[in-house]
Amino acid sequence: MTDLHRIYLDHAATTPLDPEALAAMMPFLQGDFGNPSSVHSFGQRARGAIDEARARVAALIGARDSEIVFTGSGTEADNLAILGVARAGASDPDSDRVDLVATTIEHHAILNGAKSLDRARHRTTFARAGEDGRVDLNDLQNAVSEKTALVSVMFANNETGVMQPIAEVVQIARAKGALVHTDLVQGLGKAPIDVRLLDVDLLTISAHKIHGPKGVGALFVRSGTKMTALTRGGSQERNRRAGTENVAGIVGFGRAAELAQKRLGVDPPRIAELRDRLEAKLIEALGAAVRRNGADRRICSTTSLSFDGVSGEDLLIALDLAGIAASTGAACAAGSPEPSHVLRAMGFPRERVNSAIRFSLGRDTTAEKIDRTVEAVVAAVGQLRKAPK
Repeated sequence: MTDLHRIYLDHAATTPLDPEALAAMMPFLQGDFGNPSSVHSFGQRARGAIDEARARVAALIGARDSEIVFTGSGTEADNLAILGVARAGASDPDSDRVDLVATTIEHHAILNGAKSLDRARHRTTFARAGEDGRVDLNDLQNAVSEKTALVSVMFANNETGVMQPIAEVVQIARAKGALVHTDLVQGLGKAPIDVRLLDVDLLTISAHKIHGPKGVGALFVRSGTKMTALTRGGSQERNRRAGTENVAGIVGFGRAAELAQKRLGVDPPRIAELRDRLEAKLIEALGAAVRRNGADRRICSTTSLSFDGVSGEDLLIALDLAGIAASTGAACAAGSPEPSHVLRAMGFPRERVNSAIRFSLGRDTTAEKIDRTVEAVVAAVGQLRKAPK
């Protein structure tokens, strides 16, 4: 089956590169090869392109240009946020704020980044989530103390799409004087975002989730926020991330951000309608045998569904053979023998966790593709249930 006839429903893993983003990148992959730190004309053209892209990315989230730090990925931005703040606190003789609070449903960039902290100096506490996929605010409040440097709670979960109560999280953190970080990687381009209204101190985004290139992310760092750089070398990114910038990638990110901002009034409502169509038709066909994982308040593009009596891995393979790309969870955990840490943290039994499929829709999703997907899922579920165990 050719790619033209395949259906791609794994946009939470990555999105196809927009042709306009690619076109913007091409000059900096060819003739405009200058190092943006150089003072001659070659370097200044590269510097100007980065400055323009920075302004476009900042505009998408309501930030100042100077508050955007370009990184090599969303994962690096997450690590820079939590490790940078924790280490800044540890190096300040006038502060004992060295601890971190996150949730059990965070991306692995947060979970594993936190685990890499020196446990003798930094304590990490993970607040629980409920069956609705939202952080337990009482548990979070009990976890935050006067020693907490940073509270990190994602904007929307990458497996369920469930949006977290960021306003309440900020209120809890502020009451104890802690900074707040949110991973917005899955939420970028799905709804209007203003970092001033969110009132967070740090925020992570990534280009390849909004039809930009892979290998470039960004961290919003509110002016005045103390953070220690993780990479040491030159003075790039205002001394917050050393190393020669990925000029072409950053330019592609900027163009993708500009396009995403223009499409905010068009894409999210259309995609949400298609997601609801997918869920409704599957429930109509399979009844109680299909269950949605997570609360109603979700980003427009993502749904996690469990199919009783079916292995999620087997169903995923069957769908791929039928020309439909989905996933059993986060792309960063692909190949892991462990079931979804997110669904387990929500308290679901192993059978429900192991039978889950994530469908994530995008700009190229149509009603016709959704209807074809429903037919393929219903057929595959029926065949798998008849198969000998």
